Amino acid sequence: MEEKKSLIKNPSFQAILTSVVCIILGLLIGYIVLLIINPVGAGEAIKTIILNFLTRASSMARAKALGNTLAKTAPLLMCALSICFCYKVGLFNIGAPGQYEAGACIGLYAALAWNCNWIVCLLLAAVAGALVGSISGFLKAYRNVNEVISGIMLNWIILYLTNMILTRVKDPTSPYTMKLSSKNSGALIPSAGLEALFAHNKTVTLAIPLSILFAVLIWVILNKTKFGYELKATGFNKEAAKYAGMKEKQNIIVTLAIGGALAGVGAAFLFLTGYQEWSTTQSSVPVMGFNGIAATFLGGLHPIGTIFASFFIQSITDGGALIDKSVYPSQISELISSIIIYLCGFVLFFKYALNNWIRKKETREISKVDGKVIDTAAAGKEGGDK
Repeated sequence: MEEKKSLIKNPSFQAILTSVVCIILGLLIGYIVLLIINPVGAGEAIKTIILNFLTRASSMARAKALGNTLAKTAPLLMCALSICFCYKVGLFNIGAPGQYEAGACIGLYAALAWNCNWIVCLLLAAVAGALVGSISGFLKAYRNVNEVISGIMLNWIILYLTNMILTRVKDPTSPYTMKLSSKNSGALIPSAGLEALFAHNKTVTLAIPLSILFAVLIWVILNKTKFGYELKATGFNKEAAKYAGMKEKQNIIVTLAIGGALAGVGAAFLFLTGYQEWSTTQSSVPVMGFNGIAATFLGGLHPIGTIFASFFIQSITDGGALIDKSVYPSQISELISSIIIYLCGFVLFFKYALNNWIRKKETREISKVDGKVIDTAAAGKEGGDK
């Protein structure tokens, strides 16, 4: 019994439990919406959204579809880690989409205009994202400009700059950039044999295991290093950090620069796999950066939890694209993701309710035990009097 109680009280277990509650409620509300649109195929639609690649007819098709989901999970995970890292230091990096755009811009330009190999392109994408992130960091540290405001503004500025720059390396017959496979195959991230595990899906590359390694690295930095401790201390109270001799302004800039580098690498993990090309007529900020917010909070603001949350978010997004579009909009999966994000805002409330229930239950048990002790003591006293 004591072991069970300690498990329920464990913060990690509570984070997992509340995330599962958010997922179940999000899927339930999504199912209700499907019922309202058309009750006949609602069950099949929600099943398709949840199962995604498992709904494919053959094992080869399932393996290839799983590979596609994993290929898009890697960049989503990097964006989620970008937001998670900054949030742990008390900063909300809503500028991750702009940093992602910068990584795509420089990474693709280096590949198509300069014929650089994939390692150089990856490093340049990280540097580009870090530079954009450091702009928000500088404004926050030295001018007290809220990072949310500067981040949103930079998202749009970088979007149109990216469109302008990548127009120079676009395909003459389309608005998309040239294909790396034909222009510079050396810029493609290698598969290292992973493609054979997913029906020879060439978009399954080293980006997938590398993104997981980044998640582990971020956890180690935040929890096992002096550097991570100083960053978190600055996030908790920058004035106290300054009093303790920490360089609080530098820490803010470094934090957002690292967050930007992670988002920039995320873009490289998508566009340098050849999965898709950049559209130079794009007029909206890439959703990948914003989906990273969902994955971060659903993962309990933990780098390792973010791995599983990113896969889940990407899986239901891909699953939503498989439903009958003549009856249901494919955006239903995005609606479910949005609902889950909204519910994640109540995670602290769920934890409070759970801990409150545990305290009340323990109080009742203690009261029962005390009552028995009192009754026994009273009986003993009566026996002595006789």
